[in-house]
Amino acid sequence: MPDQARPPVRRPDRARLPLRRSLLGRLLAVSALVAACSVAATAWIAVQTTSGAIKQEQGRNLTADARIYDTLLEYAARNPTWDGVGATVRKLARESGRRVALTTQGRQPLADSATGESAPPLPPQASAVVDPLSVDTVLAARGADGQGTGADRIDPRAVGPFRLSTADSRALRRTADDKVACLNRAGIASDVVVGASGRPRVQIVGNDPERALGTRCDLAALDTPTRSERKALDALTDLADACLKRQGREGVRLNNDLSWGDPAPVAVLGEPEALAPRPVPAPRDAPAERAAPSVAMPEMTGERDRAIASCVGTARSEQLSSYVASPALLFIGDEGGATLPGFDLSPANTARITGAAALVLALTVGASVFAGARLVRPLHALTGAAQRMRDGEQPASVPVSGDDEVGRLAAAFNDMSAHRARLEEQRKAMVSDVAHELRTPLSNIRGWLEAAQDGLADPDPAFVSSLLEEAVLLQHIIDDLQDLAAADAGALRLHPEPVDVRELLGQVAAAHQARAENACVTLTVTTTAPGPALGADPVRLRQAVGNLVSNAVRHTPEGGRVTLRAYVAGRDASGPYALGPNASEEGCGTAVTGGGTVVIEVTDTGSGIPADDLPHVFDRFWRAEKSRSRRTGGSGLGLAIVRKLVEAHGGTAEATSTEGEGSTFTLRLPGEGPPSGP
Repeated sequence: MPDQARPPVRRPDRARLPLRRSLLGRLLAVSALVAACSVAATAWIAVQTTSGAIKQEQGRNLTADARIYDTLLEYAARNPTWDGVGATVRKLARESGRRVALTTQGRQPLADSATGESAPPLPPQASAVVDPLSVDTVLAARGADGQGTGADRIDPRAVGPFRLSTADSRALRRTADDKVACLNRAGIASDVVVGASGRPRVQIVGNDPERALGTRCDLAALDTPTRSERKALDALTDLADACLKRQGREGVRLNNDLSWGDPAPVAVLGEPEALAPRPVPAPRDAPAERAAPSVAMPEMTGERDRAIASCVGTARSEQLSSYVASPALLFIGDEGGATLPGFDLSPANTARITGAAALVLALTVGASVFAGARLVRPLHALTGAAQRMRDGEQPASVPVSGDDEVGRLAAAFNDMSAHRARLEEQRKAMVSDVAHELRTPLSNIRGWLEAAQDGLADPDPAFVSSLLEEAVLLQHIIDDLQDLAAADAGALRLHPEPVDVRELLGQVAAAHQARAENACVTLTVTTTAPGPALGADPVRLRQAVGNLVSNAVRHTPEGGRVTLRAYVAGRDASGPYALGPNASEEGCGTAVTGGGTVVIEVTDTGSGIPADDLPHVFDRFWRAEKSRSRRTGGSGLGLAIVRKLVEAHGGTAEATSTEGEGSTFTLRLPGEGPPSGP
């Protein structure tokens, strides 16, 4: 019986969820809880940390001031003038967010990060004096590099004439690298450290630097002063001696670490008899003094040591004065003269915090209600549509509000609903078509048998042949349905092997030659020799091509032509085996290997297919004869089976047609391997 649609069963709608269990209620509760907790936590943190934040801000300002001072102090130690310091001042101001200004000791401006007529005047008292020969020990102790200062308050980066030339520095660096490699081979980890003057020294890793004394790595070469260092040290000694002589004291011989006392004899390159100290431009650059035989020296007293230390400091300042920038006044302040605001949790501030918290909570709840309503509304529509589909009602689309997640969900639901409706229509049509296709042969068989039973027909050979023809037709329909069911379920078994397409087309043409001759239709095969090759199930491929040939012969009038053609597409056109649809039958005489797409075409000169019907030719139970006349035969499943078989091989099937001129059915299959034989 034809499939009859059952009446929809109306089920009672479920009761609307209470607010506490609905998505909107949960969203509202979570939003209110988060808002309340955030407001409370913010207020508590503000009360507990404001005073600490002020202290931290003050500490950061002190650290930033020390870093600014240290940077400008380094600039003064390395440059003889303040020319070009403006870029450094502006960079420090950008990084610290504060105003930085430098003036001479007469308050003549040198550089100022605040420019223009609106810049506020400088305060009456400077923040510090930038003088590399007299360092502020408090600010220097908080400096970014942590170098500190010597006892004479001279910045260690002020080396003046003790700075090595590039050639001397490179030569000493190569020597230091060799010594480090030697120590590493001896199992002693060490590194090269370069001082402010450019002199490298070897630093032993660990707490026992005396381990290097037991090795063959002589580090004395690094202690040898260069000529420029010896000259600078001699000049410094002369200045110190002049100071001592003015006090009526004897002169002193300075060691290379600017100490005095027993010197260590060190050979100078080119002057083997010279006794020279180890020069170091600043106290922090000098390596540790090694023990050496004492030399006859004047009697040393505590008062004399103090006098020597004072004269050495004075001599260093005098020697370095022409190599460093002159003292400058440093002013550091907030931009615009703003001060750091305080915090007072007075009743007014308490009311202000409470009002802000209430406003935030109200806005959060309002936004949550608005967003939740917009979120839940389309979900309710989707739920109602799904319930109506469950009850068997005609599926209806739901409105798509936008391109967000919910909108895409609604669009997907509409697509699913439309697809389900199409599937339901196809199912009903298929049941009706199957019933019709099976009813016709069964009715014929039943009629002939009843006629024989009533004595109206004789069971002669023609009678038996007619019944056999109807049984074969019935079996053909059942086999086609079984093939389609197996293809739909993915259970269609294939046994691929190398197939010569030319040979396969010849077999199909031979099988349909008699039928074509009876219909006065010319059946020809056009392909290359030996022809394209592919890996496929030969039985299933013959079935697919045979269905196309049978369909073409059936719809081609007398005197027409059906042509089978195969070629390879998608290969390099410059290759020797590149074949196109116009390849001759002689071909190139060489087997076509895989790598392209094997195309099989079945072309007829029949009546053609209307353009409106062309998209449906591969649909199940579709026939050009809408009256389903058996005169033109066919169950309407052949082309559907062709498409399924080709898709199982990884190919495609398509059809083109011109009404009144004919049709072309094209199968495209992936080519594989050489043909099985010539």
